Amino acid sequence: MEETRVRIRDIAEELGLSTATVSNVIHGKTRKISDETVRRVQALLEERQYIPSMAGILLAQNSSKIIGIFINDHEKYEGHTLEDAFIASSLNCLSGEIEKQGLFMMVKKAKKPEEVIQFASMWNMDGLVMIGFCHQDYSYLRSHMRIPFVIYDGFCDQPDRFFNIQIDNYSGGFQVGEYLRKNGHLRALCISDNETGVDLERYQGFCRGFCGQPHLLLIPMHRKERWDFYRQNIERFCQVSAIFAVSDYYAIDLIHFLQEHGISVPGELSVAGFDDIPLCEMITPTLTTVRQDGVLKAELAIRKLRELREQKSPETATVLPVTLVERSSTRSLCASSNA
Repeated sequence: MEETRVRIRDIAEELGLSTATVSNVIHGKTRKISDETVRRVQALLEERQYIPSMAGILLAQNSSKIIGIFINDHEKYEGHTLEDAFIASSLNCLSGEIEKQGLFMMVKKAKKPEEVIQFASMWNMDGLVMIGFCHQDYSYLRSHMRIPFVIYDGFCDQPDRFFNIQIDNYSGGFQVGEYLRKNGHLRALCISDNETGVDLERYQGFCRGFCGQPHLLLIPMHRKERWDFYRQNIERFCQVSAIFAVSDYYAIDLIHFLQEHGISVPGELSVAGFDDIPLCEMITPTLTTVRQDGVLKAELAIRKLRELREQKSPETATVLPVTLVERSSTRSLCASSNA
């Protein structure tokens, strides 16, 4: 077996490169290597079915016990994907559950499903958790890979041979809308960087709970452009008494903008978010938001991966409940008028 295994030296000799260059490409250290060289190395690695020595050892076993967590390295994170509070919180919950089950966790950012397949196959992963990709990516993975995977709150029309752990996005938006309406708010906005998928569900629920059609304000993903947009639309904020952001990140960022521009929260504007990341309790004012149970999601993800691997899970999706958490970033206009 050892004699037939492809080595870094073999790849380097065939391409006329140094072993250091090939090793750097394998480990993602490509900043000083030309795109053409990276492409040539990766193509030959795939053609020769190169497997790192540790993965080669794991392949000889029934189970590698490695769970891969793949996160879409989307442009909206502006190069700080793993620093995003929701991503970090999700990783923390998954790490705890994976360790509890005696497994190992590997985390990787990716932009394309092909990257996922290459890395997951290289390490003979037992299962994958996918965060932030789209339906087309999931369909591609299912067609080109046999490793079982679950997705975190993805938007899929017809899940097939993978498991989608959804949260009740519509209900979460509804709870925020109903809460604001019952507290006397008559005019509100919703902010999001898109009007599709889970964000659209949150907005639709918000409209239903608010018993009206609050305007959806589409905002830029990048912070500098977003704040420029806010400055241009600051009068629109003054025309409402409440704003619902489809994520805690956007809610917290908006509160910072408003405070810097002399608009008090919750004095002049109530702001609510979605997800209940740990930062919600650490800012001033603390953020009213919709809580999803990260620990429960992690437990379900690892259990379903095991069932998929053992072909014991006929289900394709589940929807977990969410709850509204009231904090100081929102105020009751009813209470104010009665005072």
